[in-house]
Amino acid sequence: MMDIMEDGGSSARKIMERTEKKDGRPYTTGEIASLSHVTINAVKKWIHAGKLNAFRTPGGHYRVLRSEFREFIEKYRMQIKEEVFPERKKVLITDDEPAIIEFLRGALAVKKGKDFYEIETAGDGYEALIKVGSFNPDLLILDIRMPRINGLEVCRRLRSDETTRGIKILAITAFGNEEIQKVIEAGADYCLPKPLNLAEVTRWVEKLLKD
Repeated sequence: MMDIMEDGGSSARKIMERTEKKDGRPYTTGEIASLSHVTINAVKKWIHAGKLNAFRTPGGHYRVLRSEFREFIEKYRMQIKEEVFPERKKVLITDDEPAIIEFLRGALAVKKGKDFYEIETAGDGYEALIKVGSFNPDLLILDIRMPRINGLEVCRRLRSDETTRGIKILAITAFGNEEIQKVIEAGADYCLPKPLNLAEVTRWVEKLLKD
């Protein structure tokens, strides 16, 4: 456990600066108590017993890193993990153009931060179907014209299988309204035309994941 007292003020400030950059703002004992539905004294007992790692500010107050609190929750099986650290939504981006994949990944990072979504990628429809099975995404962003298995067939297969029927599908295509209609009929929830608009991509990702 890191224990920084008054005479270690400079070290404490450096620790807190690194913490804010790497791990987000550390929790106070009051915040830990509120999140854990216990008293502040109970939190201090956890710290004194060595169960919950903490450090002290120059003023002598305890602070707890988010990563340390997560580890504490998981170790002692507290029932508040989802409340405090909600599971990230999983997004599978599928396109045979690496530049489009990077554009989409960047669009989601700009809007929500690079770690808000858990993202996997696939370069064609065949790889997408394999990764759907292993990654189990909440949302599939799917190009339609791809080698091996095209996006239309991917949509049909996912919608015909009870285990994958609930996956949200945001299709993308450069081939106009006629193909957009076919994509919707094949099972996509929505289809965006290329060239892609960043604001529209992020708006539909948020909408589909919320729905």
